Amino acid sequence: MRVLNRLLLVGLLAVSAAPVFAQDAPSPEPDVTIRHDGDKTIQEYRVNGFLYAIKVTPKHGKPYFLVRADGDNNFIRSDQPDMLIPQWEIFRW
Repeated sequence: MRVLNRLLLVGLLAVSAAPVFAQDAPSPEPDVTIRHDGDKTIQEYRVNGFLYAIKVTPKHGKPYFLVRADGDNNFIRSDQPDMLIPQWEIFRW
């Protein structure tokens, strides 16, 4: 009987502590910081303080993204990657 009571008490404590641990979990949504630099609008996307993407929206022109190239602070444009893929037209039907 004592073993059953102890197991029941441990189970109740574990269930009551579960919501406390769930509140500390990181949110899946990124933190977006918006700032204006001259004629550009810059949006920085962070998850848990880690900057992973930057969206640049110029006043005139199309917006583009800068994404991390490696673990350092090197960013590349997502629409102009370093690896160029040939797009030759060999046949046309």
